[in-house]
Amino acid sequence: MANVVVVGAQWGDEGKGKIVDWLSERADIIARFQGGHNAGHTLVIDGKVYKLSLLPSGIVRGGKLSVIGNGVVLDPWHLVQEIDKLRGQGVQISPENLMIAENAPLILPVHGELDRAREGQTGVAKIGTTGRGIGPAYEDKVGRRAIRVADLADKTTLEARVDRLLSHHDALRRGLGIEPIDRAALLRALEEIAPQVLPYAQPVWKVLNEARRAGKRILFEGAQGALLDIDFGTYPFVTSSNVIAGQAATGTGLGPGAIDFVLGIVKAYTTRVGEGPFPAELTDADGERLGERGHEFGTVTGRKRRCGWFDAVLVRQTCATSGVSGIALTKLDVLDGFKTLKICVGYYLDGKRLDYLPTAADQQARCTPIYEEMEGWQDNTAGARSWADLPGAAIKYVRRIEELIQCPVALLSTSPERDDTILVTDPFAD
Repeated sequence: MANVVVVGAQWGDEGKGKIVDWLSERADIIARFQGGHNAGHTLVIDGKVYKLSLLPSGIVRGGKLSVIGNGVVLDPWHLVQEIDKLRGQGVQISPENLMIAENAPLILPVHGELDRAREGQTGVAKIGTTGRGIGPAYEDKVGRRAIRVADLADKTTLEARVDRLLSHHDALRRGLGIEPIDRAALLRALEEIAPQVLPYAQPVWKVLNEARRAGKRILFEGAQGALLDIDFGTYPFVTSSNVIAGQAATGTGLGPGAIDFVLGIVKAYTTRVGEGPFPAELTDADGERLGERGHEFGTVTGRKRRCGWFDAVLVRQTCATSGVSGIALTKLDVLDGFKTLKICVGYYLDGKRLDYLPTAADQQARCTPIYEEMEGWQDNTAGARSWADLPGAAIKYVRRIEELIQCPVALLSTSPERDDTILVTDPFAD
């Protein structure tokens, strides 16, 4: 059976939550493979709104197994809060439908403190992090001093891991003027949260490989967007993990041969949150209109998103680095009513035309967009469920995007409601 990876193909906030929810009806297992609770998903199901930031989107669907893979950094206290909140909305959550990789590293309070202290330094360029400790937790993972889910089960191991962690962090904290870590308080907090987390802990790699051999359909869910990838994003204004599709294998313990289809989620215009280059950004009335109509505020932080025209250069680039098989184009309805639309088809850098975003940060900042104009449409596309429901100009816009990014549209989303979706190619088709 086909297994599908869903990745954001811009700077995040592309509408992955709805698409993953829509696809989860066809899947048996939904697995998160990177990121932490800094990535928000908003689901609207039968008029009810669910806001997720750590749990896989499939958790709100009965009869599905949701998995948090080893590529995720896990804040156990946030996990418990999110579970309690969803249970309050009537969602059933237990070890029967939620599984956490035993080797997933934990986000501790010390990580958030370090994250915020760094961002607050005067005279140092801000990255624009959410301050939730994601970056420092990944640093500890790579530095081989992380505390992992499995460590919560053994007091002796946990104490040794904490001591190794403190030897590194206390030195950093002295340099930033932060008080040393209270070892006893940290151990006490971990021992208290352990019984609420450990029932979900499993060897995810083993479970997923067995499920694949049994013919189960697996949906791999990414967070953020490919332009925030630690290697291929607008570095250093990126997240701290690999976001592109290849991470789905590494972040769950399945080999790359398990991936059959990569679905890139792409907004019909462009947004980004926080600092960093944005060649097609609009600071005029059109940009304000996109933000207002698209309700462009972060699910997790509430931060206002920067808005701009569709950037075909960036999406073509991310489709290549993630091996995207087809895209899901979202929020087409936000463009309703624009007399003229623009698409970024290239950049000028110091007088030279480029068809890709260069790697060097100073060059990225100097790139200016080259636009192609298209006729807009005045009809309403919100809620369209077939091509026949779309204005001719909207269809032309979608087809032009396909040409420019060199990738077909597999799904077209016309509102936050899960059923307002036009299916062109079923990613799960064998």
